[in-house]
Amino acid sequence: MPNPPPDLTPAERWRLLLGEAGQPGLQAALGDGSGAGAGAAMDRALAWLYGRDDGGHGADTLDRQGGTEGSQLSVPDWINQIHELFPKETIERLERDAIERYGIDEVVTNPAVLERATPNPALLAAVMRTKHLMNPEVLAMARKLVAKVVQELIEKLAKDLHRAFSGTRRRTELSYQGAANQFAARETLRRNLRHYDPATRRLIVQRPVFYTHQRKHLERWQILLVVDQSGSMVGSVIHAAVTAACLWGLPGVKTHLIAFDTDIVDLTDEAHDPVETLMKVQLGGGTFIGKAVQYAAEQIEVPKRAIVVVISDFYEGMGEYVLIDQVRGLVAQGSQVLGLAALDEQANPVYDRELARKLVDVGAHVGAMTPGQLAGWLAEKIK
Repeated sequence: MPNPPPDLTPAERWRLLLGEAGQPGLQAALGDGSGAGAGAAMDRALAWLYGRDDGGHGADTLDRQGGTEGSQLSVPDWINQIHELFPKETIERLERDAIERYGIDEVVTNPAVLERATPNPALLAAVMRTKHLMNPEVLAMARKLVAKVVQELIEKLAKDLHRAFSGTRRRTELSYQGAANQFAARETLRRNLRHYDPATRRLIVQRPVFYTHQRKHLERWQILLVVDQSGSMVGSVIHAAVTAACLWGLPGVKTHLIAFDTDIVDLTDEAHDPVETLMKVQLGGGTFIGKAVQYAAEQIEVPKRAIVVVISDFYEGMGEYVLIDQVRGLVAQGSQVLGLAALDEQANPVYDRELARKLVDVGAHVGAMTPGQLAGWLAEKIK
């Protein structure tokens, strides 16, 4: 869903409207909290852009709290910040003014800037939020940047997945065949002691033994990642795409990737290619979670070997009863439902806790996990 407007006091609203010129007259009403909170963050984001009208570079010359937050913002940081602070209509106006009025077009119009940029998740998020403004040449350069960041994320997550899904050595099970690194030296000596020759003081090993590796049996499981693509969930969309790509290659696991806002986009055919997935995602719009979960339920082949992972902030845009009924039905048929409040590296949970509680009441698991923690949870559930 679009970002809800923060709760601002009348004084904070006037401060945003009047800008820096209104600070002296509103100082008493603003009090000591003028340098912190959503209102101050919105003020700094606006000052970074519109402060240029006064001949500055976006810095707030009042230097409130002795800080210089406005001047320290980079273009990607500013883009990510306004998407977190403002509703969709305001974001579109700010981006348009940045490009058309002030010529701040490094990320969306200048391939040379993108080529020099250091790939990182923040820049990836900014590209995803502005790719609809890019011309074909810049979009091609942005795709290369996305690929670099995604590759780094995959390499990191793949290690967690390997640890979670690969088998571990079980020393209670032995075999007469195996590789050198599986050689069971102590057991081999014990079993061949009768072949010891006292005269030559040599032990003849007739049959070496080896430890066996047992791997989890992954047969015909379905993992359905259902991810909210509203504007506030960009971090979750990125990590869901990377997670889907890593799960795609696992034996015995059929992975689905389903993105939604008020509409549903089945990205399963592209799930093996997270770059293609991310370049197709359209951030923004409302949130019909129940509709998306219903679609996922229709894709299930064997209910008792299906896991539906719903990645959302759980601010439902349609009747909550639809989602609750769908989850109740999935649990009743033996499927497992996991609700993820966040899927970024920090896993900061910002979600509708009341709706989450209702989902737990009908049998879902709800929590906040990093991609690595999600891999461990899935591996534990797949027996």
